[in-house]
Amino acid sequence: MEIRILLLLYSISLLYSTAISTSKITHRFPSSIVAQPENKLSFSTKTELYDEKFFTQILDHFNFHPQSYQTFQQRYLINDKYWGGPNTNAPIFVYTGNEGEIEWFAQNTGFLFETAPLFKSLLIFIEHRFYGKSIPFGGDKEKAYSNSSTLGYLSSTQALADYATLIIDLKHNLSATDSPVVAFGGSYGGMLAAWFRLKYPHVAIGALASSAPILNFENITSPYSFNNIITQDFRSESENCYKVIKGSWQEIEETAAKPGGMEILKKAFRICKNDSGNSLEGWLGTAYTYTAMTDYPTTSNFLNPLPAYPVKEMCKAIDDPKTGNNTFEKLYGAANIYYNYTGNATCFNLDDDSDPHGLGGWTWQACTEMIMQTDGSNAESIFPESEESYEDRVEFCNYEFKIEPRPYWITTEFGGHNIQRVLKRFGSNIIFFNGLRDPWSGGGVLKDISKSIIAIVAKEGEYMNQFKNLTLFCFLMVGSMITRMLIVLCKIVS
Repeated sequence: MEIRILLLLYSISLLYSTAISTSKITHRFPSSIVAQPENKLSFSTKTELYDEKFFTQILDHFNFHPQSYQTFQQRYLINDKYWGGPNTNAPIFVYTGNEGEIEWFAQNTGFLFETAPLFKSLLIFIEHRFYGKSIPFGGDKEKAYSNSSTLGYLSSTQALADYATLIIDLKHNLSATDSPVVAFGGSYGGMLAAWFRLKYPHVAIGALASSAPILNFENITSPYSFNNIITQDFRSESENCYKVIKGSWQEIEETAAKPGGMEILKKAFRICKNDSGNSLEGWLGTAYTYTAMTDYPTTSNFLNPLPAYPVKEMCKAIDDPKTGNNTFEKLYGAANIYYNYTGNATCFNLDDDSDPHGLGGWTWQACTEMIMQTDGSNAESIFPESEESYEDRVEFCNYEFKIEPRPYWITTEFGGHNIQRVLKRFGSNIIFFNGLRDPWSGGGVLKDISKSIIAIVAKEGEYMNQFKNLTLFCFLMVGSMITRMLIVLCKIVS
């Protein structure tokens, strides 16, 4: 985003349990680090976009046991090209890192780089603990991910405390204690940006939270909303496309149940010879979900290389008369849009569990506090009809980590119920941005709450969590909404 989106991703947690796909939680969108002296900042590498630095971060902000005082090197990226400096109290824009390597998000966040000259802002992208190079326990990822005792330090509250600690120290080192800080984030990072403003108002004067589904918890939002929006995205392009995908699941399962059926499916979908093919339905479902999340109006390379309007292109492949009534050939053509737009793949390895963006820690988060309800599919859904199953998640998490999720913790810690009434009473300076074609928008704040907590909604907008090219969205999708966003930002930092 998984940015799950993520990538989320917001990023996404989908539970697949079907005839030919194993039940598992997946994300929808590091070697040892040399220790730095306490509270000292140092250069590591340079690019045209940013410099890479590290900060000595405490392991546990909320305990005073001896182990809590252990430290690790937290990575952040900095761009001061346009900064007006501390003498003018020029603002600091901080991206609250998602569940993945921070470069991935920095390189897909054009909005911040385009607005930096306008505001003369310093740009900071902070990597979330346990992701990328920000690995506790000596930078040893294997050790950090080894069990629930070490992974227990991976949580949203610890991450927010990391951001506050780093920002305060950075401002002190830059003699910029009076420079206002605005938090930015998308998907899970957008949730963190909004929560950061609520929890640390003395550190951040405001926040812009894009595609931030802070209401996707505890039945505040319908568990059907996520898949309903994906369904509408495809159905709005082509009724036939929708019907083909909707009817394909039964055909796949019936084929798989026949003698030699799996070989038929492996041949039809060009699955690699050494692949079991047992996760075909999850593989296809992921393609539809991620394509709906990243249905940008230009070519992109956030999750995979994709053409402009990839949902439209998927439906073109399904509606192609050359494929006749061959459902599998139609689906193969659609899957190619997401998995093989470059045309380089000769076969597909469905059993591949590689993690190129370092999203592995999200499984832990989805088993502890990030109990986001997105799995429901009703009779009209493009996916097989199903109910949200908390019991399946509990079973998986007990098996994987020997722990049980805490589904009420997020709403206890950050709120969510009666959000408009509650935030109107004590919140301020938050912009919630959502595109209604984005599946995560179903759990987002879509209406203004007060004069300074506003919702900007793009009816034709997609997964906006990476603040893609400002000018592009201004003219093609968002129009005056970007202008409104900039006006509010000006009010926040002035």
